[in-house]
Amino acid sequence: MSHQEGVIQFHLDFTRTDEPLNAEMLREVDAWRQILHRLELIGRHPDRYDGLGYGNISVRYTSSDFRHACVISGTQTGHLKRLTAGHYTLVSACDIAKNRVIARGPVPPSSESMTHGILYNLDDAIAAVIHVHSPEIWNHAVTLGIPVTSPNVLCGTPEMAAQVETLFQNTDVKTLRIFAMGGHQDGIFTFGSSMSAAGTTLIRYLASAIAITMST
Repeated sequence: MSHQEGVIQFHLDFTRTDEPLNAEMLREVDAWRQILHRLELIGRHPDRYDGLGYGNISVRYTSSDFRHACVISGTQTGHLKRLTAGHYTLVSACDIAKNRVIARGPVPPSSESMTHGILYNLDDAIAAVIHVHSPEIWNHAVTLGIPVTSPNVLCGTPEMAAQVETLFQNTDVKTLRIFAMGGHQDGIFTFGSSMSAAGTTLIRYLASAIAITMST
């Protein structure tokens, strides 16, 4: 399978349904997404990343039917200022070994679903995951002490999921709740026990990165 930025790299078992997900459940999720869109951490620009949309957001889906499910924004929705419940999809399972994602909803899931999925699998305390593109944080990741995945590993792949698992085993990423994607320009992930916790971590590191930029 060839790699293209922003395009699904895994085998997707997707069932399209006309009924959108619960809007009440997504209210806080989309509030944070709107903040990130206004900051251009999620979005789409013709002069960035070949004009493709970037950034996505998810929340753990608690259900007796699924062990590590999540609700995630749909693929290539970065250009939208605000999402509706019809722009989110339920990812019921991620099989890293088979490079397979099972999802159902109004739209196909984000191309980063595999990475979101491994985070929920690794730590039951994680309730929300945010993926953005931040040149400031990414360029200063080492100075900020942020764990970084290998530059040879591409986004949205089983290898990236394995890299995240390695970070959990060999770094303090679980405590820091942030990592940079070495092979994915400007790619940053944060996560936390709530959407607010994941978002606050991101903003705190962004402020620190901007402070470093201002001092050089």
